[in-house]
Amino acid sequence: MNVLDKILNKENFTKDDIISLLKLTDINKIEKLYHKAEKVREKYFGDEVHLRGIIEFSNYCRQDCTYCGLRKANETVERFRMSKEEILNAARYIYDSDIKTIVLQSGEDPFYSAEDITEIINEIKAKYDVAITLSLGERAFHEYDMWRDAGADRYLLKHETANVDLYHQIHPYQKFENKIAHLKYLKSIGFQIGSGNITGLPNQTFEDIADDILLCNELDVDMASFSPFLSADNTPLSEVENCDMILLLNTMAIARLVLKNAHIPATTALATLDEEGREKGILAGANVVMPSFTPTPYRGNYLIYKDKKCISENPQQCLPCLDLRLMSVGVHASKSHGHSLKI
Repeated sequence: MNVLDKILNKENFTKDDIISLLKLTDINKIEKLYHKAEKVREKYFGDEVHLRGIIEFSNYCRQDCTYCGLRKANETVERFRMSKEEILNAARYIYDSDIKTIVLQSGEDPFYSAEDITEIINEIKAKYDVAITLSLGERAFHEYDMWRDAGADRYLLKHETANVDLYHQIHPYQKFENKIAHLKYLKSIGFQIGSGNITGLPNQTFEDIADDILLCNELDVDMASFSPFLSADNTPLSEVENCDMILLLNTMAIARLVLKNAHIPATTALATLDEEGREKGILAGANVVMPSFTPTPYRGNYLIYKDKKCISENPQQCLPCLDLRLMSVGVHASKSHGHSLKI
């Protein structure tokens, strides 16, 4: 048995194992890695992919992350905030599309009070049999308590890099240790938590990416998102080259081997990096796709990175196309809520 086969047949992976797999460039060896990841995905999720309908309800943000097109210092952004009625209408479209998870996502926008978000959660839960994921950045712990009590099921808070120095480079006003404390608290009060990295950040090493995967394992995350670095206009990193697709897919495949039954999305960013990016992500072990239901004209202004795909189409019109894309790689959309397999 060669070295690659020995690693792939392991149940538990060392940091050196992960680094070795991240460095793969030979197409035959890469295909072995992806095939193994696909088999692990099938073991836990069969041929089902879970859809999560996203509502990006505000592009205001109090943070100034150097990679992000929504950063506070970017004065070229046409800012928007959706009303409660608009958010609830979008939630109805998601439910009517037979999608069982609604993701409420925004920049870190304190305009919406904890009570505002609680009211939205209560109304969605009262009307529809859906899971609710929140992706609102770092908020006060008592706010997390309110939202969990209101019935929110999941919270997505990406750590983005486990390298503390690199974290401070891209997050000038945030602390890595706070992010981890928030994730641990969210899990402690019963949220299904999601974290993950940005793959391809400037100055990021293979060792850093390995640490990101291992951190997700240590935190016992329910979902792990490994999305590509994509440059955004009018940011300090606007001239940095986009993430390499093979590095990203290697990262996702290794994450599947290490994290096993965690949900791993093939994000819209993959489709921006590669026309068939989401399909390739599924074949590398992903089991979640997150179509945006943000209504026009807002969806075209939620631009964390440039050249974002699927911002002009009606989301409900996109679903038949998405179904065909899923079928092309041998999977289909699940009709379940897609809760964590860890609970």
